[in-house]
Amino acid sequence: MRHLIAILRGVEPHEAAAMAEVLVDAGITRIEVPLNSPDPLTSIRNMIAAVGDRAELGAGTVLTTKDVAAVKETGATFVVSPNCDVQVIRCTKTLGMASYPGVFTPSECFDALKTGADALKLFPAGMAGTDGLKAMRAILPAGTLVYAVGGADASNFAEWAAASADGFGLGSSLFKPGMGVADVAERAAITVAAYDEVYNG
Repeated sequence: MRHLIAILRGVEPHEAAAMAEVLVDAGITRIEVPLNSPDPLTSIRNMIAAVGDRAELGAGTVLTTKDVAAVKETGATFVVSPNCDVQVIRCTKTLGMASYPGVFTPSECFDALKTGADALKLFPAGMAGTDGLKAMRAILPAGTLVYAVGGADASNFAEWAAASADGFGLGSSLFKPGMGVADVAERAAITVAAYDEVYNG
């Protein structure tokens, strides 16, 4: 499985299924809708109906346990947050979903892992930089999955891979509100090709 998560911030419910279809067809099989998008829970449901048998669908920008419960009701299977909130992580795991909390410091990394996080979202990755990830990797437990989010895209996968990033969360490099399905399909194809060249080449 490619460690890529498409972040569809601002997607509208009426276009969500079509966007999910082209992403999955390109080879991106994890998709999140941030909760600060228009009617995000409906978008998630629409995507699950369309590609739920071929992809994992989840929510991003999940900040409270109430949000976690609402996401669970859609049938989503994972939760992504911009921050490390141990209550959100614990609730996510209790409800049987995968947890990808945002971290920026070693303390947040260890708090997240201790609470049961499945992977760490280094955010904003551009601010931490590849040197920051290298330094943190030296003290993280072996096997810890780290996704670089915010500042990582197809143009610099190789640099992040050299710094030990396992995968990426990709927002505006894949999707911006107002984009057509063809645009997203083209960007997804470029992204997958770049990822495969670095990680599977």
